[in-house]
Amino acid sequence: MEQLEATIEGTVFRNEENGWTVLTVRSGRSEVTVTGSLPELSPGEQAVFTGEWTEHRTYGRQFRCVSCELKTPTTLLGIERFLGSGLIHGVGPSTATLIVAAFGEDTLTILSEHPERLSEVKGIGKKRAAMIAESFLEQQSTRRAMIFLQSYGISPALAIRISRHYGDRTPEMIRENPYRLCDDLEGVGFKTADRIGLSLGIPPESEDRVCSAMKYILRDAAAVSGHIYLPEQELCSSSASLLNVPLSLCQQALRGLLVSGALLSESDDPDTRRIYLPYYWHAEQEVALMIRRLMTAASADKYAGVSRAITSFEKSRGITFSPTQRKAIAGALENGVFVITGGPGTGKTTIINCILELLSKEHETVLCAPTGRAAKRMSEATGAEARTIHRLLEYSGEQGAFTRTEDNPLDTDCVIADETSMIDLVLMRALLKAIRPDTRLILVGDADQLPSVGAGNVLGDILDSGEVPCVRLTEIYRQSGESHIVLNAHLINSGKMPILNEKGTDFFFERKTALADAAQSITALVTSRLPGYLHYPEKDRLALSVRNIQVLAPSRKGECGVNALNLRLQEVLNPPSPDKPQLLWGEILFRLGDKVIQTRNDYRLPWYRKTPEGIEEGAGVFNGDVGFITAVDPENQTLTVRFDEDRDVTYETGDLEDLEPAYCLSVHKSQGSEFPVIVMPVTPGPPMLLTRNLLYTALTRAKSLVVLVGMESVIRRMVENDHVIRRYTTLARRLIDTGELVR
Repeated sequence: MEQLEATIEGTVFRNEENGWTVLTVRSGRSEVTVTGSLPELSPGEQAVFTGEWTEHRTYGRQFRCVSCELKTPTTLLGIERFLGSGLIHGVGPSTATLIVAAFGEDTLTILSEHPERLSEVKGIGKKRAAMIAESFLEQQSTRRAMIFLQSYGISPALAIRISRHYGDRTPEMIRENPYRLCDDLEGVGFKTADRIGLSLGIPPESEDRVCSAMKYILRDAAAVSGHIYLPEQELCSSSASLLNVPLSLCQQALRGLLVSGALLSESDDPDTRRIYLPYYWHAEQEVALMIRRLMTAASADKYAGVSRAITSFEKSRGITFSPTQRKAIAGALENGVFVITGGPGTGKTTIINCILELLSKEHETVLCAPTGRAAKRMSEATGAEARTIHRLLEYSGEQGAFTRTEDNPLDTDCVIADETSMIDLVLMRALLKAIRPDTRLILVGDADQLPSVGAGNVLGDILDSGEVPCVRLTEIYRQSGESHIVLNAHLINSGKMPILNEKGTDFFFERKTALADAAQSITALVTSRLPGYLHYPEKDRLALSVRNIQVLAPSRKGECGVNALNLRLQEVLNPPSPDKPQLLWGEILFRLGDKVIQTRNDYRLPWYRKTPEGIEEGAGVFNGDVGFITAVDPENQTLTVRFDEDRDVTYETGDLEDLEPAYCLSVHKSQGSEFPVIVMPVTPGPPMLLTRNLLYTALTRAKSLVVLVGMESVIRRMVENDHVIRRYTTLARRLIDTGELVR
């Protein structure tokens, strides 16, 4: 890192949301451009910038700043330029000249300590003097907060968010208890707060530190592992290990958190207490009660003549349902809540179509799914409109909440939700809140797939409870005898090896024992071999490959992991060129045309969509949304992504941490999507990742073709590894408990 000491000449550009600034400064006799997330700076101010020199292809040499130290102007000309820059309300160039003429080198001291003396200046009354003083102090406090926070390694963009939240009391609030950052601001983790706390001299055994760590561990367990709670012993031991403090100290802190209500506990016996964040405890309670409410509101005569209606549908379509499929249709029509679960090719779509036709005569039905791609697939399969759950519930970016709630429920007789294995606890609660008690709810999904990315195991828990009527479909009908994708998915799910490399099928295996060879083979498959096999036109080959061929990987790390394969594939599928602007964020280089994925729910990000009627606006981009970069502005550090449903979203620097390349996805992130072609490495890795349900989930994402690259022995280990990482949830228990209350 280098340092540049300079005087501010002027601001070329400033983004008020994240502080991204382009400055013109003078260093010696040279005029220099400085870029970075910075506090507002005025002409005449002096600063020491820390960063590095870069070469912009359009604007030339620039200094990319990561932090700055402000120096108070010392010359009369510098003070006058600073005051007259327009940064301080009520002071223009002429007024600045009068103030400096009156107070000279003491001007800034007068503004800070004796602002009432401003009324001594001709033309400044008491009211205007108070306004000038207030604006000056506000600017000074923001700068003071920025400099204070950056001295502890906090990025300028985050420092701006923090200083805006706490205002002029930022340093005092942080010094008093830096761990409050974790609770008060989304996106500030415990490690950031702890770095500040320890630097400030807060004792390692401080109660604030221990309590903050315990809440962080529970939040992290929900976000990373999907746990709704943690056993007391596991929570305390994890906290002690993270903090390097005695276990007894964590046990004592936990008692205080439980007494204050910051955490909640449940137990079947004193030795096995479950510890919850209140948010998730209440969410499980509400989901169980709302499901029970829908079940008990169903009347026995909701649909008359089910059997005759199903037979009529069979005749009109020239099909014959199996007894299990007929049971599924009848159950969906006769119950308040019903679950249909089954793997690929078991007829779920045909069953939904039958239900839709039978209900359409007298009832209004809405279709929904957790992701845009899943909703699009549902629409294509049924011919009816299907929306994402967020769109169905009319998420409002301005209010930061769903518009459809118990006070404004959905006006429909039936809700059919597909891909419900992907619906996490929080989203299920939101959906249930928007459904009237007299509305039928039909949940469709594959219980053998991986659970939701978000916290909870909703579909699995509903089925495990045995309380909700359901049908499990097991017989294969779709492409019977033709699709080895479907056949092999069911073989794997039953613990049997898939059939590999049978001629004339849609399922291939390429043997590679070295990781480097496997990675090279995957790259060749995506860029040339498969496009040729699929007869893609030469001029559109790369574009069609990016859109239709999806690489999936079990792990993020390693030569055949998500990270490494994304770097390889970006270079061949979207190589750099002078007409493709790019933007570096951390270690990721985003380029015009890149395929990207959103990795976290961000309910505030605005989007717009062009429609025949005009511009439709909304907010919210969600975990798993995949899109393409349609614009990059390196100067302003922004880029635009077009997601499914033609939603355009502009990302600024502070938002890019939730965006990643998507040429290769983890299997978890692919849930709910379907791709024409799947390519997947099957190479050695951690046993906890190489599991049967992960391989099964990957195969069921493919529509037309699967290619596995690696070792047969790894496929065999995955098939034999039926270990499912247990999520700590209690929804099944709560459903059973609510059932006992009504029986």
